Amino acid sequence: MFELDQWANPEYFYLLLVIPLLVVWYWFRHRNSNPELRFSGLKAFENMPRSPKTWLIHSLFILRLLAIALLIVALARPQDVSSRQNIEIEGIDIVMALDVSGSMLARDFDPDRLEAAKEVADDFIHRRPNDRVSLVIFSGEAFTQVPLTTDHAMITTIFKEVKSGMIEDGTAIGDGLATAASRLQDSEAISKVIILLTDGVNNSGSVDPRSAAEIAKMFGVRVYTIGVGSQGTAPYPVQDQFGRTRMQQMEVQIDEELLKEIAATTGGQYFRAESNKKLKEIYNEIDKLEKSKIDVQEFRRKHEKFLPYALLSAGFFILEIFLRYLYFRRLP
Repeated sequence: MFELDQWANPEYFYLLLVIPLLVVWYWFRHRNSNPELRFSGLKAFENMPRSPKTWLIHSLFILRLLAIALLIVALARPQDVSSRQNIEIEGIDIVMALDVSGSMLARDFDPDRLEAAKEVADDFIHRRPNDRVSLVIFSGEAFTQVPLTTDHAMITTIFKEVKSGMIEDGTAIGDGLATAASRLQDSEAISKVIILLTDGVNNSGSVDPRSAAEIAKMFGVRVYTIGVGSQGTAPYPVQDQFGRTRMQQMEVQIDEELLKEIAATTGGQYFRAESNKKLKEIYNEIDKLEKSKIDVQEFRRKHEKFLPYALLSAGFFILEIFLRYLYFRRLP
């Protein structure tokens, strides 16, 4: 009767279970209820045809069942929903460029900078199920750990395997940025983003970071840069001559001017993270910034459809009362 895609109170449908119970009760009550008349003999009635009322009397019960069923449907409040979207939802292509140099083992984060960065980045990825994500790691050189994919579970597995020392030590920010930008060269996504996280100064690699930023800009990529590390010094694990690990305070050196310049060149932003909490806040901010650029304007309106069912229920009930007390009226 109606095209419905929603019910406000679907739990009321459990009341429909009363219908078969009423049918069973009615059958047991009327199975031996043929009318009786006391006469000295019944021979005079042997060929008398049965009145239609004998069968039509059961229509009263059917009308009562229909009234109850339709009332239950009305209580469940059928609705249809009108909706309109002005913009189709499209995911963003994101490349996570992660510094895995030895300095990322500093303990000014819990448990260290690298593990904290991996944990927060993994949580960020899983909050964006419509996005394709790639992982690039860099130290003295850079390479792609995971190409663009929507298989976020696989990225989680790869994140667990990422460790400092996987590649030659150093901080090749330019190589990491250029490798990340190359992953987005052929992307047709509505928005292309690189999140580059480092804790150092560019001191190795073959690509100048500013040139890499220009390449990203040419590809239409926004770069969000994150400098990781506390102010001043940070505890860093070193081994003494006996092979024992001890903490040594080392100076924190982050080329903030370079990271700000990269972000400004590509239309992104620079952030400084000095703790686990601040790093989470930064990723939350990036999450909001990127969502706002493809925000969907959606219109939804619900239309109640219970009234026709309520009116039909009342109609069947009134008809049953009318037939019971007029057409099927019993004489005393």
